[in-house]
Amino acid sequence: MGKVALITGASRGIGKAIALKLASVGCDVAITYAGNTEAAQNTLSEIEKYNVKAKAYKFDVSNKEEVEENIAKIIEDFNQIDILVNNAGITRDDLFIRMTDDKWNDVINTNLNSAFYVSKPVVKLMMKQRSGSIINTTSIVGVYGNIGQANYCAAKAGLIGFTKSLAKELGLRGIRVNAVAPGFIETDMTKDLPNKEEFLKIISLKRMGTADDVASAVKFLALDAEYVTGQVLEVDGGMLI
Repeated sequence: MGKVALITGASRGIGKAIALKLASVGCDVAITYAGNTEAAQNTLSEIEKYNVKAKAYKFDVSNKEEVEENIAKIIEDFNQIDILVNNAGITRDDLFIRMTDDKWNDVINTNLNSAFYVSKPVVKLMMKQRSGSIINTTSIVGVYGNIGQANYCAAKAGLIGFTKSLAKELGLRGIRVNAVAPGFIETDMTKDLPNKEEFLKIISLKRMGTADDVASAVKFLALDAEYVTGQVLEVDGGMLI
């Protein structure tokens, strides 16, 4: 295929599934991760089974200097970036009245500011290429909110506005910008959530989603939806119908 994809936060979970999905159709893949080197290496090993080029980069996506340094390395290693998936994210849940400044700032920095830091140098490259596809991983709770997640919901809602604004700015340069909004997905971040049965009651398909469900939506937006930009694709099993 000859395309290069960069996925942040891709050592496990949804990010890993996205990396594998894009590798499976021939994309070379660069992944970023924050701390779990063993998980990142395991992901690389799985990607390489598809006979594509793959490299992992360890850095903090909420640190502007680290981002700029490592994006430059990625461009040097791969020469191009055709697909960017801003997927890195964390949770620091608490009721608003008890939420500390650190819990608020950590989530905003990692889930929202990182998309600004990572996208900026990549967009400069895509503008020179006059092509590219950016997909931001937001969340259903960025649309309807959730108790105990004011920080997370604010960050994810911010990504939706970020997506639509960039789509308007960059369309003239042949760059599409979309988002996926996963619903209740079975990952490490959701495995310990209480009251799962209550969530299932409001999901039309009556099951939790998988990371691969989200990855399939990302693949569609990245490679197949050439006349789609500025959209938020809800991958929620009918949760918000």
